[in-house]
Amino acid sequence: MQIPLIDLTAQYSNLEVKILAAIKKVLRSGQYINGTEVKQLEENIKEVTGSKYAVPVANGTDALVLALDACGIGQGDEVITSPYTFFATAEAIARVGAKPVFVDVKVDTFNISPELIEEKITKNTKAIIPVHLFGQPAEMDAIIELGKKHRLKIIEDACQALGASYKGNPVGSIGDIGCFSFFPTKNLGCYGDGGVVVTNNKEIAEKIRLLAAHGSKVKYFNEIVGYNSRLDEIQAAILNVKISHLFDWNEKRRILASIYDRELLKTNVTTPKTVEGVKHVYHLYVVTCSNVNEIKQHLEQKGISTGVYYPSPLHLQRAFLYLGYKVGYLPVSEKLATHTLALPLFPELDNNQQNYVIERLKEVCTI
Repeated sequence: MQIPLIDLTAQYSNLEVKILAAIKKVLRSGQYINGTEVKQLEENIKEVTGSKYAVPVANGTDALVLALDACGIGQGDEVITSPYTFFATAEAIARVGAKPVFVDVKVDTFNISPELIEEKITKNTKAIIPVHLFGQPAEMDAIIELGKKHRLKIIEDACQALGASYKGNPVGSIGDIGCFSFFPTKNLGCYGDGGVVVTNNKEIAEKIRLLAAHGSKVKYFNEIVGYNSRLDEIQAAILNVKISHLFDWNEKRRILASIYDRELLKTNVTTPKTVEGVKHVYHLYVVTCSNVNEIKQHLEQKGISTGVYYPSPLHLQRAFLYLGYKVGYLPVSEKLATHTLALPLFPELDNNQQNYVIERLKEVCTI
C-alpha cells in the first residue's frame, strides 16, 4: 500500500466538475484580476474568520510582509516570534528591515511560550507574531495582554490554521491582523500560491489594500511605493468552490487525529497535545519521538510517506546567523527539530489507510 503524507489529487477528484466549471466561467468572463470571484472570496473569508475586512493577496508570505508594512514596522524595529515554524514568518520580519527576536516554544504544543515573551521586549519591540502551528491556536489571552501592556501590534500567523478557534474566537480575528496562506497543501488550498489578510481595523485594511496594488487606488496614480500582490480570479474561483467544504474537512481531520491519539497511546511516540478551549484543525499531525530516523525509514519502506517539520529552527538558519544565536539558546525548538515526525493526515484518508499506518508504526514503536 502506498500512502502519501498529503493527497491533493483525491480532493480534486471529488470536486473536479465544480472546479472546472468555475475556472471556465472566469476564462470566459475575460476578467482575470480583481473581479467578482475575488470579491466573493473576501466575503467568504470574512464569514469564516469573523473579521470585518479581508484583503486577498498573492501568498501567505506577502500577507505577513504587508501586515508588518501596514503597521509601519521597519528598519530598527524588533518583532518577537517563534523559531519553530516555517521560514516565511521570520523572513517577512527581515524583509521589511526589522529584526526577528525569537522566543522558545512549548514542548507539548509547539507554540510560542507566552511566559518567555516579556523578558525579550525592549524599547524597539513593535509587534509579536504568534504562530498557530500545525493548526493549533497559540495561547492568545496572555499574548493579547502583553500587547496591551506594551502597546505592541499582534499579528497572527494563521497560515496553517484557517477555521481554528481560540475560546470560541476564530483565529485571525483575535489580534490586530491575521495572515493566512492558500498554498496547495493548506487546509484550504488553491492550485498555486495565494493568501489573505484579515483585520477589524478599517485603516489597516485600506493600507494593506493600497500596498498590495502598487500603492495605487486609481490606475496609474500611485500614492506610496507598494507591491504587486494580488490574488488572481482563477485561484479565487477555486477557493470559492472549496471553502464551503472547509469545516467538514477540518472536522474529518479532528476525527482522524483522535484515532491516532487513541491508537498510539501504548507506543513510545508522544501525540500532539490539544490545549483546552481551542479547536485544533490539524493542518499536520506531528508526533514527538526519540527514534525519528528509524521510524521514518521503516514507514517509507512500507510505502508510507512522512514529513519532518521543521529540521532546523529559524535561529540556527544560515540566513539568520547575523542575529548571533548559538546552539543551545532555544533548547525546546532545537530538540523538536530532531524529534518530530508528521504522519499522513488529510480528509480523504480512509480507515484502511490509517489502520495500515498505525499497524506499521506499532512495529517499531510499541512499548
